[in-house]
Parts: sequence; structure tokens; C-alpha cells
Amino acid sequence: MSTAISTHIVPLTKREDVAEGTMAFHFAKPEDFQFRAGQSVDLTLLDPSETDAEGATRTFSLASAPFEDHLMIATRMRDTAFKRVLRKVPLGLQVKIDGPGGSFVLHRKPEKPAILLAGGIGITPFRSVIRQAAHESAPHQIYLFYSNRRPEDAPFLDALASAAKQNSNFHFVGTMTEIEKSRREWKGETGFIDKNMLTKHLPALQGGIYYVAGPPAMVAAMRSMLVEADVDEDDIRTEEFSGY
Repeated sequence: MSTAISTHIVPLTKREDVAEGTMAFHFAKPEDFQFRAGQSVDLTLLDPSETDAEGATRTFSLASAPFEDHLMIATRMRDTAFKRVLRKVPLGLQVKIDGPGGSFVLHRKPEKPAILLAGGIGITPFRSVIRQAAHESAPHQIYLFYSNRRPEDAPFLDALASAAKQNSNFHFVGTMTEIEKSRREWKGETGFIDKNMLTKHLPALQGGIYYVAGPPAMVAAMRSMLVEADVDEDDIRTEEFSGY
């Protein structure tokens, strides 16, 4: 399916907290809007009540899946004019969406497993990919390694863990880097994603396609770690989430 870049004006229909300091925003989905799971849009506030040097447009990965009847983004709520407006405007406010864009989408060859490495809000494109793969009964084996400081900071954590129980092709590995600061019980992995953790949970380190999404420093560290583990650089795809 090819996806054409288009512009739509859509209303904000819902907002919700999905982790401490992280909110999801739902928008009506235009009938003719098509995208592939993992793609992004540019979202522009129209005539916002306040602006700052960062402007009124941001690029967001779509966290909703193509089969769903709405569009959803999720973002860390930093103290910027854009985020303040999005947090407080009345539901029904119209925003401009340009897209879809990007090629951070599931590869075509199902014999190669998809290995998703996510840090924090970098989970958003993967939520879309995982939900769409389950909806389509995609044959790919999908492994998600999801790193956060604490469970409280991890958007969609419980839903992803549940999805792994419902889809035998989807394997979920959550890890917390500051679990000692959490109030929640955690029985998963701890520490940063590294070669030992991948080796423990993957059939093999080589042969799959790696997708890395998260803050720039995390993305750079994961790429270095994979290259040192003799993963083919052509099999590594990355998406940086900076300033969000």
C-alpha cells in the first residue's frame, strides 16, 4: 500500500495520561487517510493561544494502528508552549495534520524476525506496528525490548505485556534502569538493554532486522552495541526522539 502525503484538519477528541509525565492525544481519523504502522505525521496547532521559539508544529509517530478508527500520538509533557496548549485546549479543537511520512515500518520478509529496541516514548511507532501485526495475523516473529527508568514512566506497558500473552508471534521483554525508585512491583529485567539481554531472549543475534527508537543517546548506544555484536549495519534501522 502506497501512502500519499496529504493535509487534513481534524479535531482533538480525547486526551489521557498514559504514564507519569506522558499523555496521549486522540484525533478524528479522516476517511481517506491511510498510513503504514510506524509512520509519522506533522501536527500543527492552528492559531495557538501561545507560542515559543520551537514553533507550532511537531513531528509525531502515530501510536495508533492503521486499522483503528482514530489517530493517536503520545508525548512526554515538557513545559513548552506547544505542550501547554495541547494539554489545556478544549476537546474539539481543530489541528492540522500533514502526512504520513517516514519508512520506519515492518519489513516485508517474514522469515526475518523483527527486533524492536525502544527507550521511553520511542515506544510509539512500535505500539502501532505491534497492534497492526496482530490485527493482520502477520507471520513475523516480533521481539520488543522496552527500556524505562520505572514502570510508572513506561507508556502502554501493561497493554504490551498483555499483547504478548495473546499473540504467540510477539515476544515482550521489559526492563527498568531505576527500579529502586519505583513504587510498583516489577518481575521483568533490570538494567539497560545490552548484548547479554538480547542473547538471553533471542534465538540468534544475527539474521533479524533491528529497529531502534528512543532518545538520541540511547539510539547511538544501541547501534554501537549491535555493530560490536556483528549485526549487519544494513539490518539496523533507527528513529531518534529528541526534545520531546
